[in-house]
Amino acid sequence: MARVPDLWHEARRERREGVEPLPERVRPRSLDEVIGQPHLLGEGRILRRLAASGRIGSLILHGPPGTGKTTLGRLLADAVGAHLEAAHAALIGVARIREVIEQATRRLEEGGRGTVLFLDEIHRFSKAQQDSLLADVERGTLSLVGATTENPAFAVNGALVSRSVVAELRPLGEPELREAVARAIRHPRGFPDLDVRLAEDAAALLARRSDGDARRALGALEVAVRSTSPHPGSAGARPFVEIDLAAIESSLQAKHLRHDRDGDAHYDLLSAFIKSMRGSDPDAAIHWLARLLAGGEDPRIVARRIAILASEDIGNADPQAISVAAAAWAVTERVGMPECQLTLAQAAIYMCQAPKSNATAQAIWTAMAEVREGMTLEVPQALRDRTGRDSLDRAAERVPAREGGDGYANPHSAADGVGTSDHLPVARRYYEPSDRGFEVEVARRLHDRRQAVARRDGGGGEA
Repeated sequence: MARVPDLWHEARRERREGVEPLPERVRPRSLDEVIGQPHLLGEGRILRRLAASGRIGSLILHGPPGTGKTTLGRLLADAVGAHLEAAHAALIGVARIREVIEQATRRLEEGGRGTVLFLDEIHRFSKAQQDSLLADVERGTLSLVGATTENPAFAVNGALVSRSVVAELRPLGEPELREAVARAIRHPRGFPDLDVRLAEDAAALLARRSDGDARRALGALEVAVRSTSPHPGSAGARPFVEIDLAAIESSLQAKHLRHDRDGDAHYDLLSAFIKSMRGSDPDAAIHWLARLLAGGEDPRIVARRIAILASEDIGNADPQAISVAAAAWAVTERVGMPECQLTLAQAAIYMCQAPKSNATAQAIWTAMAEVREGMTLEVPQALRDRTGRDSLDRAAERVPAREGGDGYANPHSAADGVGTSDHLPVARRYYEPSDRGFEVEVARRLHDRRQAVARRDGGGGEA
């Protein structure tokens, strides 16, 4: 039976498209139109190769918002000539997944056409959903493309990650965002009824304040255009709008700080904060500290990281650093936010300017590794506790070991201040001071001690 033509189809389509936001109206229609991501889309790169192969398999696209994950999912399906099914991972049920698989099987058997199932927020894909799908993905019945703002290594089920190509999308740079905005203004479906004239300083602000998010840039542009009164054009020309700096500034809403305490951004910001202090860059450290606190991070976690850094990355190069960190932690516990931001900033800046040494950390890491691997040395006789060994009646008194017992020499009684020389039954050095800060003095003292031990033991000095 012949299908009756739908006389109103075009009118309905135009009405749907008439309410689409600007990012949707100007979405790229081929991989060549995609702005940015040259590490994935350049000649010979992974997504280009997948598109040319004719089959996608399993693919996870992860990156910040507005970098083109959904667009790439759609375009890859088009590039391989596949039918696209799109859904949200948290909303698609097992029954719907089975229906998609049945349709994909029929499509493949009857016409040889593949199917791509695109799942947004794939980190929310449950095990039951995954189990109902993975076998058919592995058989090639359909391809699975997932998108997520989280790092798949932490947020996506391991079984799914192990079966997928993982591609990381990067935030767009300011030149790329300016190109995206200019292209939207020129696009036939961008502002077909208006001539948009964007001032140079307004375009620069739009690119800078969008933080790599093309969707945000285009959304702010559309708000600015729609909220600006147009001027009538000359004879036969379209009306025009002039978008200046003030119009863009008022259209850019304050960006929500993406800081999921259990997500990847949490660890990225903490890592940037620590590495900035380790790298002695106070401006960067203060910026990442502000990002953490403004995003709702527990200030006690920040204080804890400062304390760890004081020992791990500064140590005895500046012994005062651990005291500063301890004081900052105590003040943070007592006063909380917002006042403790001052204390944390002070401590962070102190850590930045302190000389750096990881000699202490390397010493304990090496010793711990050796002990775990089985190095269990006997305590030398001279160092053993003598309490109670001579008399069971004195076993509970716990008095210090007596000088001279089993060869123990108390340094307080030695002329050179050096007592028993063999505190380890084997020759081993764990701590090697750096040549920075107070560790220069520490190294000198250790050298003097070793020289004194060598002279007393008849060696005439340290080699």
